[in-house]
Amino acid sequence: MSQQNETTLDIAGTWQGIRLMLPLACFTIAFGLAFGVAASHHGLAAWQAMSMSALVFAAPSQFAALELWQAPLPLLALAGTTLAIHTRHMLMGASLYPWLAPLPRRQRFAVIFLVTDSNWALALSKYHQGERNVGILLGGGIALWAAWVLGTGAGLVFGGGITHPERFGLDMIMLCFLLVIVIGNRPRAFMVLPWLAAGTSALLAYWWLPPFLHVMVGALTGGGVAVLLARYQSVKVSE
Repeated sequence: MSQQNETTLDIAGTWQGIRLMLPLACFTIAFGLAFGVAASHHGLAAWQAMSMSALVFAAPSQFAALELWQAPLPLLALAGTTLAIHTRHMLMGASLYPWLAPLPRRQRFAVIFLVTDSNWALALSKYHQGERNVGILLGGGIALWAAWVLGTGAGLVFGGGITHPERFGLDMIMLCFLLVIVIGNRPRAFMVLPWLAAGTSALLAYWWLPPFLHVMVGALTGGGVAVLLARYQSVKVSE
């Protein structure tokens, strides 16, 4: 664990992030394979699917895009769906700002491009433990990105395989990983309310709203409750 107070970014930290994320990256290959197969079934050329995985690197919005893939492309619908699915990244980015702010802008954007739920949760946990090397975040993202692109290529090459990863329980790997990170970080008791608000609102949105909006609703509700709680506590302390 780094004991430095200042933000750093170096090769040693990046390799550490890669090593920490390798177990989950192995499962990410299976998700990428499923996307490659689905993309070929929806009529995407190999270069289109590979470009999407390499440049977009966002599994939920990529699978959603396949459902909208037709000629002519509904660009507004694609943009709106992607925004709805990944609204939570605004909150994730805000939580990383104190750590990334000292870095040059080009480095900040390079790191943020590779942020996913998994390497964000891992890196933020390490940050709260005193780690200040952003390489943990960057390396974890590199491992997941490489696994995702590799899996996509494998799915395109073989044209079969795991079209429904939930049959093998692979869709639960991400959830279990995030739960371990959250619980292992010894969360404070007052965070239970934002979690409950996010989970409840996401479930209700999943049942009653159009597809994929539950991600945005859960993120905004949980984040809003957390902000209100923090303000309430600060006011209470000042009284």
